[in-house]
Amino acid sequence: MAEPHLFTSESVSEGHPDKMADQISDAILDALLEQDKKSRVACETMVKTGMVIVAGEITTEAYV
Repeated sequence: MAEPHLFTSESVSEGHPDKMADQISDAILDALLEQDKKSRVACETMVKTGMVIVAGEITTEAYV
């Protein structure tokens, strides 16, 4: 008998702070990997009205 499998996902509409935060984090990751394929990135972005906080750890030879 197959093991039970649980799948979850989140969906937010355009302009939602979570979607904006994901786009910022993705852009940082893409820019770093474009210059340094060995980049190690743990990047979190938090968005609130009038404020963006980017936090985490990045090890890279790239300059972004």
